[in-house]
Amino acid sequence: MTAEEIYNNLKAKFGDAIVEAKLDALQPWIVVDPNRTKEIALFLRDEPALQFDSMMCLSGVDYNGGKLGIVYHLFSMVHKHKIVLKAHCTKENPHIQSVSSVWGTANWHEREVFDMYGVVIDEHPDLRRILLPYDWEGHPLRKDYKVPEFYNGMKVPY
Repeated sequence: MTAEEIYNNLKAKFGDAIVEAKLDALQPWIVVDPNRTKEIALFLRDEPALQFDSMMCLSGVDYNGGKLGIVYHLFSMVHKHKIVLKAHCTKENPHIQSVSSVWGTANWHEREVFDMYGVVIDEHPDLRRILLPYDWEGHPLRKDYKVPEFYNGMKVPY
């Protein structure tokens, strides 16, 4: 199935929840409503014509200008097609719905996005820091992050 056919399936089913798309890119992508990622992910996984049974990668992004996001690289082992989904949020309201109940591999990746970017993953079963200490302040992969000079009285090397 082509990226355009995948997009048309999503647009027909979810309408305005499909926000934007770039289908002629090297890796075609579709932007979805951050409050409906789980519902859209379930459809992508369970729809027989799509069967996106593999989430290959999930990454956080700081787009600058107060916009954060998550990028999902999906693949169908059955149909051998792929697509990139994106969900955007703002730094002021950094919420995106979890897909860890759809693809189990998303669990730790979503925790990493929470830890490094401060995106709150709604409905995540165990949302807590995964790489940094629980009392670390800030989110180091945000572009406006300032490395602290000290942590618990120890000089932070950088």
